[in-house]
Amino acid sequence: MASRFEFMRVGVGVVALLLVVGAGPASADPVRGTVQEGGPEGLTVNVGSGFLAEMPTSLIKFRLADGTELGVYCVQIQNEIDPEHPLVEKDWEAFPDPASPFNANRAKINWILHNGFPVKDTDELEAQLVGAGVRLRDGLSTAEAIAGTQAAVWHFSDDTDLDRADPVPDARGSARDVVALYDFLTGDANAGIADQPSASLKISPADLTGKPGQRIGPFTVRTSGAISRLDADLPDGVRITDENGAELAVAAIKDGTRLFIDVPADAPDGSASFELTATAEVAGGRLFVGESYAPNRRTQSVIVARSRAAELTATAGASWTAAEVQQVADNDDDVAAEDVNADGDLAETGASILTPTLFGAGLLAAGFAFLLFRRHRTRPQPIGNRYRRG
Repeated sequence: MASRFEFMRVGVGVVALLLVVGAGPASADPVRGTVQEGGPEGLTVNVGSGFLAEMPTSLIKFRLADGTELGVYCVQIQNEIDPEHPLVEKDWEAFPDPASPFNANRAKINWILHNGFPVKDTDELEAQLVGAGVRLRDGLSTAEAIAGTQAAVWHFSDDTDLDRADPVPDARGSARDVVALYDFLTGDANAGIADQPSASLKISPADLTGKPGQRIGPFTVRTSGAISRLDADLPDGVRITDENGAELAVAAIKDGTRLFIDVPADAPDGSASFELTATAEVAGGRLFVGESYAPNRRTQSVIVARSRAAELTATAGASWTAAEVQQVADNDDDVAAEDVNADGDLAETGASILTPTLFGAGLLAAGFAFLLFRRHRTRPQPIGNRYRRG
């Protein structure tokens, strides 16, 4: 049975773990969005049996929380789109289905998004295909380009193949053009793009403490975009500055900038916060998945095909506590406050009363210990049935 001391050790360990886990700096909120109606339609494609034989395609309209609209393709053919289900941006490694071919083929999918429609328009794609010796029926239409690109994405994300005997059952005259684009996007030219695109904004750390008279910081900015706005909630006299104390203009803030919260020496206890807004490109290849992905509440994951600039925000702040002011009474009972230095500590003026106090306490403790020792030495000590004195 474990002793109470062992339970105490376990308890301390758990508390320490919770402190470590909870101590990390906050980062920018993840980018969220929802699927919208009205994206350009592609042709229906045949990529298997059953419902896969007639799969509609489209460049799906996707609206971010800030109103930015993107074009996305589906990367989970077995799931339906739930337009009421919010999607949140995730790293490729966080794809919700560990067994999906997406995990092994994401670099191939990313290449398709950078070389298919709409990153390359129909004229560019047509010229590329003709230059490779492909004969198109009557040029490449937008509907054909969407169908060929989505079918190529599904080939790598869901392990499906375009049925060459009847690739576009509702528009058989477009079969040659769709197959030509599909073959190009899934063929030898697809070398993959392994670097995951990102649009990021982070301020680290998100929270600091200090004292009046200090520049509290640094807060380091990390972003892939351009800072467009600085909003701050500051008490009177408190400023956002660089490390030299100069106020920072928005135009001077960029990736790697170090910011400080400059607090006057006479400021009372308080706090301040600031928010940065950055405009960054939501580039092709970025993944969005259901925010509450579960077997009974799923929606298709999507991947960005048409990039747009979007707004990202991140916040940080600091708090401070004024140093206690030591008061000394003179012979006239007047009270004078000690000066506070730039670190918020009391300035040293003359000898401290703490030193003689500690010295006297030490002498008393030493005397008490000596008396105890003498008493112990003079008590009778048993030796067999007799006693002796020390």
